[in-house]
Amino acid sequence: MDNSWKIRDITIPNRVVVAPMAGVSNSAFRVVCKGFGAGLVVCEMISDHGIIYRNKKTLSMMDVDPREHPMSIQIFGGTEETLLQAAQYIDQHTDADIIDINMGCPVPKVTKTDAGSKWLLDSNKIYQMVHAVVQNVQKPVSVKMRTGWDKKHVFAVENALAAQEAGASMIAMHGRTRKQMYQGEADWEILHDVAQVLDVPFVANGDIRTPELAKKALDEIGCTAVMVGRAALGNPWILKDMTHYLETGKKLPPQTVREKVETAKHQLHALIKIHGEKRAVPEFRQQAAYYLKGIPRSARTRAKINEVWTRQEVYELLDNFVDEYEKREKARAARRATMNK
Repeated sequence: MDNSWKIRDITIPNRVVVAPMAGVSNSAFRVVCKGFGAGLVVCEMISDHGIIYRNKKTLSMMDVDPREHPMSIQIFGGTEETLLQAAQYIDQHTDADIIDINMGCPVPKVTKTDAGSKWLLDSNKIYQMVHAVVQNVQKPVSVKMRTGWDKKHVFAVENALAAQEAGASMIAMHGRTRKQMYQGEADWEILHDVAQVLDVPFVANGDIRTPELAKKALDEIGCTAVMVGRAALGNPWILKDMTHYLETGKKLPPQTVREKVETAKHQLHALIKIHGEKRAVPEFRQQAAYYLKGIPRSARTRAKINEVWTRQEVYELLDNFVDEYEKREKARAARRATMNK
């Protein structure tokens, strides 16, 4: 079964896209997600001003590993001029396949600069901004938005059509308003309404946490692909499970705790290669917490990881945790076997 689709001339091999997440979607995370079968990965959003002023940290965020393709770099900005300059830099100086424009970020420090979700109040501005970028870059342009600003200002269909008319090659939409942030339920009915009117590929985002929900979203919303965000934190295995389920209708067995920990170590190793140990280890602490979340008796290990500063110390804590966990599981299995005799 061929699940591939295209963003203009870029082939995306399957229907699972990983959302850009601030502080998370660095190259190390994206490569891990690719390894688990993500069809498309997106760099965490980057400020147009950071690019224009050639901020060293900003420019390093746009480094692309050859294993990531196809991938896109997401930018946000409040004015046509600055956004265009940033887009042209990505177009000419990075290995990104696609330029993604953020119109969905709900955080006040972004919206107060007239960027992110602030655009959702004016479909004319959406058209102008997207059109300016599309006309002046070679790479395909995609747009990520939300359903609206709040429940009184839901212009999802108009905004999506404005972006399409302006030349966007793909539109992704999170099924929540800016006011909802990440609370409440995503509104798949609005996403369905949008899917009905678009001719370009449409990617649905929001509450897609399991392989079954990915299939349900594709069927009920009528979208081209699904976008997975928080469900992949500490669990990139979900991407492999989703792609497998969409192709075969069957679920994969869950990762073992040892496999989870090996994936975490692999991500830390990749992060150190990018940033060096001094920056990577503290940056990885939150990711380690996601990987261990829900595993019995992991709180102590999570707390200890927050206190160490070297790769070796993190590896030792993770390895000791797995050894202890497996020892307990073995003893429990032995007790059960004895009771069943």
